[in-house]
Amino acid sequence: MAKNLLIAASFLVAVFIVDQIIKIQILEGYRWHSECISIVLAFNKGVAFSMLAFLDEYLKYIQIGILIFAFGFILHEGYLEEYKIPIGILFGGGISNIFDRFTHEGVVDYVYWHCG
Repeated sequence: MAKNLLIAASFLVAVFIVDQIIKIQILEGYRWHSECISIVLAFNKGVAFSMLAFLDEYLKYIQIGILIFAFGFILHEGYLEEYKIPIGILFGGGISNIFDRFTHEGVVDYVYWHCG
């Protein structure tokens, strides 16, 4: 179990660092445009597609609770052994987004799809 936790934690830390490095680049002004996708700065105050943005400050605490519950569930059900890498990746991204909510008052988003 300790080995699986270490592997998951390694992926979590790696994803967190890479995600924050990318977001720093976006915050410092990096932009890119193509026919269908653009990289532009946006702050998402809600969850996917800004849903639940009305929850404002409470949303980050709700998300922390969800992550804690999910981690407990994963440990209880024994999913860590088989899914340690995806769990680390998902939690790394989730923790990075919660970090954004505390430091930028919203998640730093940057992929803008504009085809169709």
